[in-house]
Amino acid sequence: MPQPSSDLEFIEAIRAEFARYRTLVEKALEQAGDEDFFWKPDADSNSIALIVKHLGGNLQSRWTDFFTTDGEKAWRDRDGEFEERGVTRAELMQSWEKGWTALQAVLDGLTPADLLRVVTIRGHPHTVILALERALAHVAYHAGQVVLLAKARKGGAFTSLSIAKGQSKGSKAK
Repeated sequence: MPQPSSDLEFIEAIRAEFARYRTLVEKALEQAGDEDFFWKPDADSNSIALIVKHLGGNLQSRWTDFFTTDGEKAWRDRDGEFEERGVTRAELMQSWEKGWTALQAVLDGLTPADLLRVVTIRGHPHTVILALERALAHVAYHAGQVVLLAKARKGGAFTSLSIAKGQSKGSKAK
C-alpha cells in the first residue's frame, strides 16, 4: 500500500483495507458450507463460526458510540463469543453485519480533524489513528484464520482468494 500523503488519503486507505479484509472473509465464507462453518480442527481451536461471532461482537463494541464511550462495552460478552451456544449461521451473520455497519458509520463520518482525538478502549486512551490501526490489525489477524480454516476444510476444492500457487509470475501486485 502506498504511503498516504494526507489525512484524507489515510482515512481512505484505512477504509479500503477494512473493506478488503471484509471481502476476503466473505469470499471464504461463500466457499464454506454450514458443516465447514462450525468445524473445529480440535477441541481447543475456534471454528469459523466462533471467529465470525467474535469479530461481530468486537466491531459492535468498539465502534458503537466510538467517540463517547469505552470501546469495551459493558453489554459485550467477549468470553461468550468463544462458546458454542446453538446459534445459527444466519444469526452469526447478523451479528457480523451489525459490527461492520457500526464501523462503517464511524468511517463514513471520519474527518482529518478526528484523527488525533482520543478515545478509550478497555480503559486505555488511544488516538483515533491508533484505534483504527489496532482494529485493522485485529480484523486482518482473524481474516487469515477464517481463510485458513475454510481452505483446510475444502482442500483442493477451495478457490484461491489471492494469487494461486505457481501463478506469481503472471500476476501483478495489487
